[in-house]
Amino acid sequence: MSRLNSQSGSGFKEFVVLVALLTSMIALAIDAMLPALPQIGADFNITDSNDTQLVVVMIFVGLSLGQFIYGPLSDNIGRKPSILIGMGLFIVGDLVSLFANDFNTFLLGRFLQGLGVASPKVVSIALIRDLYVGKAMARVMSFMMTIFILVPVLAPGLGQLVLMVSEWRSIFVIFLLLAVVLSIWFSVRMPETLVLEKRRPMTLDYLINSSKEVLTHPTAMGYTLLSGIVFGAFMGYLNLAQPILQQQYQLAEQFPIYFGGLAAAIGLSTLANARLLSRFGMQLLSVIALGSIAILSLLYLPIVHWFNGHPPLVTLICYLLLVFFSVGLLFGNLSALAMEPLGHIAGIGAGVVSSLSTLLGVLPGVIIGQLYNDTLYPMVTGYLILFSLGLLIGLRLYRNSVGKVEPA
Repeated sequence: MSRLNSQSGSGFKEFVVLVALLTSMIALAIDAMLPALPQIGADFNITDSNDTQLVVVMIFVGLSLGQFIYGPLSDNIGRKPSILIGMGLFIVGDLVSLFANDFNTFLLGRFLQGLGVASPKVVSIALIRDLYVGKAMARVMSFMMTIFILVPVLAPGLGQLVLMVSEWRSIFVIFLLLAVVLSIWFSVRMPETLVLEKRRPMTLDYLINSSKEVLTHPTAMGYTLLSGIVFGAFMGYLNLAQPILQQQYQLAEQFPIYFGGLAAAIGLSTLANARLLSRFGMQLLSVIALGSIAILSLLYLPIVHWFNGHPPLVTLICYLLLVFFSVGLLFGNLSALAMEPLGHIAGIGAGVVSSLSTLLGVLPGVIIGQLYNDTLYPMVTGYLILFSLGLLIGLRLYRNSVGKVEPA
């Protein structure tokens, strides 16, 4: 059920598009940089190519910390000003990286970018939760993900195009211009969704008690843990996409095409998700997706071994297309399931859930990336372990929900 007056009108469409674009700034800030990693490493004299993965990792570290801050902040001052504050910080981080003269300063800018863009990522979840519940919330998030996924499809190509005519710093100029335009659009067109009487004081007691409520809620924490597992696997892919596709398989300038095509599988699944929800429900659909990736990884690992860690490219693309289709079924549904019981504390609930799931995913994502040895073993083995664990957790949560009616 929605409390918006125009579920299918122009106001609703603008709402979905605007929130999706704001949220997609995090994907743009990551994926557009992937083709530039070798150039960045060369400019800053990075000797170990795995160290350039910090360009991706640091933005997620900032994202993890920022998500906890903006959740309770949005409960106190409202959703709209919280997002605008974060976008301002993203712009500051963009400028720091743009004018950095050493790698540490550059990474500081990436951290600030993540800290800033955490705001639209986490507050948009609370904003949507202000207006929607249950399957309606999951559908909105699926539509939003459909738009969101266009960014990973196009971003590496954008980065590659910039590198053809300029150097990597020009990519940050594009980030800057987009952030300014989206901030103005949001400021002018988006109403505040948190009414004054529902705002919460940002006191220490409130933060402690609300956080404790979230952290001790078995359903919310169960699906937060699952979100962390999925995010960890996806972060591992982001760390390895450039070295595997561009270097190991020597795709060079074709890298953005392959990366975008794989990202499109997630977009396709988010479109299918809206229909599949009415048939299977969020819990069962999530279990099916988790099990599918675990089985795919179990079947693909012997192929990887047979070819000494370097199987034919066509087999890798088929494997990743199927994996990412299943991942697309998980992103929106797991977030909606974690937030479902937290509507009365949506801001801090979204902050804790998003921050914790990101934090939980950073470690396995970094481990998968740092274990890279010019073979597919780290990625496929990591996926098998992560999604097998996720399947066990998902089955437990699903069994506990049997007999309960999912909200409409």
